[in-house]
Amino acid sequence: MAVPQSAVGDKPNLLGMTLPEMTAFFAQLEEKPFRAKQVFRWIHQAGVDNFDAMTDLAKSLREKLPQVAVIQAPKLMTEQASKDGTRKWLLDVGTGNGIEVVFIPESDRGTLCVSSQVGCALDCTFCSTGKQGFNRNLTTAEIIGQLWWANKAMGPGWANSPKGERIVSNIVMMGMGEPLANFDNVTSAMDIMLDDHAYGLSRRRVTLSTSGVVPNLQRLKERCPVALAVSLHASNDALRDVLVPINQKYPLAELLATIKDYLQAAPRDFVTFEYVMLDGVNDSVQHAHELVKLVSGIECKFNLIPWNPFPDAPYARSSNNAIHRFCDILRQAGLIVTVRKTRGDDIDAACGQLAGQVVDKTQRTQQNKLGSSKAIRTIPIMNAGLTV
Repeated sequence: MAVPQSAVGDKPNLLGMTLPEMTAFFAQLEEKPFRAKQVFRWIHQAGVDNFDAMTDLAKSLREKLPQVAVIQAPKLMTEQASKDGTRKWLLDVGTGNGIEVVFIPESDRGTLCVSSQVGCALDCTFCSTGKQGFNRNLTTAEIIGQLWWANKAMGPGWANSPKGERIVSNIVMMGMGEPLANFDNVTSAMDIMLDDHAYGLSRRRVTLSTSGVVPNLQRLKERCPVALAVSLHASNDALRDVLVPINQKYPLAELLATIKDYLQAAPRDFVTFEYVMLDGVNDSVQHAHELVKLVSGIECKFNLIPWNPFPDAPYARSSNNAIHRFCDILRQAGLIVTVRKTRGDDIDAACGQLAGQVVDKTQRTQQNKLGSSKAIRTIPIMNAGLTV
């Protein structure tokens, strides 16, 4: 059996194995399938990373497993707690890199924002993560390890509730990175999230957010359709080409057609469009009316996101009046609209602020320091392409 990507040295990391993969691995050890299921439950439901603690395994198996496999999650570097209850962990993924994962508690749910890459290669001009550059994709173990770690850090995997509700009830793949640019590892991690012998989440409670990697969105429909969010942020191609550069490769018409097709298999019959509100850039009355026309015929709701600042960013947050005016225009057109509550901004855990600790392969950070930031150069043309 080839050593999977989620490996430590020459030993496979069981944390990153789906149940079918673990069953195949145990078969090679000449162990029965139910043994794999037992270990799978110990890891993900009990949060155990020590084979000796798996008390219902035969002693001989507990002695054999450390010789052939490991259970290793990313290590904790720092932890921060916001005054609003939001928690953020910086986890070590080796070679000087760190990733950030955020937990947002609500009265009816607990949402974990999970990262998929060290940094991000898409270079969206308003996003702190994108300005840090890109190093590599996370392994399946590093992705699922964020959920594993969050449950462990907050105590037992089940909240103190008579209903036995989990502390983490919802997952959003909205942390550092573009999930669909790390397709195989992200979908394997979601398989584990959805598995009843692991975290048992429903597809409706796992949301993948993409900037629009169209070919892999098509693959996701066939492989593991979950709830979908799309980082839209603009009402026309000219503006989106600047804010979300991947639009130059997959323009709006192609993206929206793919979204319509995806919704045929999605667990929710609508897509959430995320729209960051940038003062004087994408928040005008004209933009709002153009947006209404753009999404006509697509079952959707909008999540308007007041922009969260980061150092040296060439933007400002839209005023409350501009956000309310924009929201009213969309609602009057019959669209469902929410304005995202800013959570964790005092610990830089809000949307667009996750920066982690990235050893940048793209050299983007150094280029920005030298004054060659694309965002700064292109601001004068950001209002191009408007229609009244």
